[in-house]
Amino acid sequence: MQPTILQLVGLILLFAGLAAIIWVILAALHRKKYARAGFALAALAGLLLMALLALHSLGDGDLWAQLLSFISHNYKRYEVMIPMRDGVKLHAVILKPVDIASPLPFLILRTPYGADGTSRLSFCSQSPEIARAGYIYVAEDIRGRFKSEGDFVMMRPLADHHDPNAIDESTDAYDTVAWLLKNVSGNSGRAGFVGSSYPGFLAVMAGIDPHPAVKAIVPKAPMIDVWMGDDFFHNGAFRQSYGYDYVFAMESKTAKVDYGKDKAGKLRDGFDYFLERGSFAEAVRGSGSAVLPTWKLFLDHPAYDDTWSSRGVEHALKAVAVPTLTVGGYYDQEDLYGPQIEYSTLEPHDRNNLNFLVLGPWSHGSWAQSASRLGNLEFGGHTGKEYRAQIEAKFFARYLKDEPGFDLDNVASFQTGSDTWKYYSQFPPPESRPTLLHLQGGGTLSWSESGVQAKTIYVSDPANPVPYRHRPIQPTYGKGSQWSSWLAEDQRFVANRKDVAVWMLPALKKDLVVTGEVFADIYASTTGTDGDIVVKLIDKYPDDDPDRKMRGFQLMINEEIFRGRYLESFSKPTPLHPNSIYEYRFSLHDVDHVFKASHTVLVEIQSTWFPLYDRNPQTFVPNIMTARPEDFHPATITIHSGPEHDSALQIPLMNSGR
Repeated sequence: MQPTILQLVGLILLFAGLAAIIWVILAALHRKKYARAGFALAALAGLLLMALLALHSLGDGDLWAQLLSFISHNYKRYEVMIPMRDGVKLHAVILKPVDIASPLPFLILRTPYGADGTSRLSFCSQSPEIARAGYIYVAEDIRGRFKSEGDFVMMRPLADHHDPNAIDESTDAYDTVAWLLKNVSGNSGRAGFVGSSYPGFLAVMAGIDPHPAVKAIVPKAPMIDVWMGDDFFHNGAFRQSYGYDYVFAMESKTAKVDYGKDKAGKLRDGFDYFLERGSFAEAVRGSGSAVLPTWKLFLDHPAYDDTWSSRGVEHALKAVAVPTLTVGGYYDQEDLYGPQIEYSTLEPHDRNNLNFLVLGPWSHGSWAQSASRLGNLEFGGHTGKEYRAQIEAKFFARYLKDEPGFDLDNVASFQTGSDTWKYYSQFPPPESRPTLLHLQGGGTLSWSESGVQAKTIYVSDPANPVPYRHRPIQPTYGKGSQWSSWLAEDQRFVANRKDVAVWMLPALKKDLVVTGEVFADIYASTTGTDGDIVVKLIDKYPDDDPDRKMRGFQLMINEEIFRGRYLESFSKPTPLHPNSIYEYRFSLHDVDHVFKASHTVLVEIQSTWFPLYDRNPQTFVPNIMTARPEDFHPATITIHSGPEHDSALQIPLMNSGR
C-alpha cells in the first residue's frame, strides 16, 4: 500500500512538531543549555502544528486516521440500519477499505456498548493487526441499545430456532450477515465475529446455528453463565458491588455510579457504602434510581431457576459449528469462568480440530493492550501484542482468507511464574496428574494423608466481613478504581485476620509446575444454618526475593466461593443443619503456573469476601437479597481434616516438585 503525499507530509510535520515540543520542554528544564534554541523551536512547533491542522482541513475530517492509514488501509465509514426478521432495525457502522480492489470478508462486532464511536482511528488503534490485514469491519448495536430499535434484554436467552419467527442474539447475527452479503459490495462471501465480554457472548451466539457464511468466531472472555461463574453470581453467591455498578451503568439514565461522600467530605469507601445498606434490596432502594430490569432479575431470582439456566450458553454448545478461538485471562476479574467452560464443553464435540483456546496473564480485556505487566507482576514481554499478532490475526487470515500461518495445535497458555508461552494438544495436557494436597492440623499442608483427625476453627461475623481487596473500594469503573488488578493484589492485607484460616507447605526445594483445573474438596461445619466457603490457592514469595517489590508477596493463583444453601441443589436452596459436616467440592478453575523453588504454597479459607460478594446472613432466609439486619449473625466455622473428613485441594501437577 503506497502512502499519499498528504499522508507523508502529515507524518513529517507531526514528528517534527513533537520533536520541537520536546526541545521546548528541555529548554524549560535546562534553561542555560537549551535557552536560545528552545525559544526558536517553540515558535517552530507552533508553526508545524498549525500546518498539520491545515492538512486536517484538506482531508476528510479524520486527521489521525489519515496518518494511521500510512501503516494501515484507507477505511471509508458509513452507517446503515439492518432489518431483522421481525421488522426491528439494528444500527451498524461499516468501515470498508477503499484501497483494496479484491473481495474482502466481513469482521463483525455486535455490542451493547455503542457502535457510533467506531471510526478509522478507533479501529486502527484498538485492532491494529486486524486493521492492517484488511477486512470490511462492521460494528452493530444490539436490540434496544443506542441507535438500534427494539428492547434490550440482558443476555437474551436462546430461542427455539425451529420457530422461524423466534428472535435471539443468534438469529440477529444470522440476519445481519444475510443483509450484509446482499447489500455491501466487494465482499468475499465470508464473515467472522469477534468480541470481548458481553460482545464475546454475542460472538459465541453467532456460532450457534450460524449463517453458512460465518467461517470463524473469536469470543474473548465471553459471558457464558452469569449465575454459575461469570459476572453476577459464582456458585450462588451474588456479586453485589459489581452487579449493582454494572447494571446501574448499563440501564439507568445517569449511567454514573456514585457512592457519595462520608462525613469528612471524602469519597465514600464502597465497603462502607454496601455495609451500611445491609442487603442488596436496601442498596437498590437507596440508589436514587427506579428498580432497573436486571436488578429486578437479581431480586426476584436469587437461585438458578429458568431465568438463569435459559441464559446459560453452555447448555446449547453441542457442536463446533465454526472454527472457534476462545480467549481468556488467568486474572480476569469478570469472566474467567466463561472461556474455560466454553472450551471444555465444546472440546468433546470437536472432531475436526476447530476448537482452540488461548489463556493469558490478563485481567478483563487487557489482551487488547501491551499487557507486559499487571500490578506488581511483570511478564517479560508484551503478551497482548504477541497474542494478537501471532494467534488472532493469523486465525482470521486462515479461516476468512485461506492464508497460511496459523499453526496453533489446540491450546496456547501463558505459564505464570516461568513467564513463558506453552502450547498443548489439549487442556489440561495429558502429562497433568491430579494430586491431593491435604489440609492438616496446625496450619500445615501435606502431599500425604494424615492419620490424625484435626479441626481448624474461626468465627465469621457478617458485621466485620473480609474485604476482597485493599480499601478504599471505588466504584467498579470509577476514577482511580483498582478493579482491573485486584486478583493480583498482595493478600498479606488479610492474612493475619482471625476469620481467615491459613495452611502452608514448607518452602519448596525445586519448582512445582501446576497445569490444569484445581478443585477444592473441603469438609466444613457451621453453627449457623447457612454459610459461604471461600478458598484461595496462594504463591508466597520469599522474603529475600531478588525483586524487592515482590518480597513476601502473597499472590492468588486460584480462588472461588461456594454458597452453602446450594449444596443439594442450585435451583432449590435448603438450610444447613447446625454443626453437621458438609462436603464443599467445587472448581477453582484452570491454572498454568510455576511455584518457584524457595516459594511457599499457601491455602486460605474464609467465609466473607465483601463487598464483591454479598454477605451471607449465616441464618437461612428465603432470599438473601432481602435479608433484614436482624437476620445476620456470627457463626463458628470448623474445617475438618484427617482420615474421616479429608479436606484437600486437588492440584494438577506436571512434576513432583517436592
